[in-house]
Amino acid sequence: MVGRAEFVSRFGGVFEHSPFIAERAFDAGDVREPMTAGTVHAALTKHFRAASQDERLGVLRAHPDLAGKLAIAGGLTEDSRKEQAGAGLDRLSPNEHARFTELNAAYVEKNGFPFIIAVKGLTKDDILRSFETRINHNVQDEFATATEQVEKIALLRLTAILPES
Repeated sequence: MVGRAEFVSRFGGVFEHSPFIAERAFDAGDVREPMTAGTVHAALTKHFRAASQDERLGVLRAHPDLAGKLAIAGGLTEDSRKEQAGAGLDRLSPNEHARFTELNAAYVEKNGFPFIIAVKGLTKDDILRSFETRINHNVQDEFATATEQVEKIALLRLTAILPES
């Protein structure tokens, strides 16, 4: 069995910049061998869902804007950079970039956290359509959708690290 420091080092970023989730899962004894994407995801998700509303909001706010300033400046985590590049968000036209910037600003203003979507398997057009639909949802529904997307992103990240079963 891996130790706490190694576990947190390895999985503390699965939920964007939120190692407290991995720490709590490990400390509660919810991490067991053999570690698979599914079992680690279950342990981490349990503690993400048990976190306070403010803590979960902090996890949402730790996510970067899609095709935003951090992406342009090269300040994304390696996982976020790969995920956004895989969806073509690093190759937007000036008009597409302007639209993403406009939607990002409006979404954060309305909801208090960035638009979050698991981009794997999606194109920039798929993401833009989802963005344009979801920006019309109420804050409570978007909080629920964003937390579901964060959990999906975490599972995708874990399946890149660990065997699935």
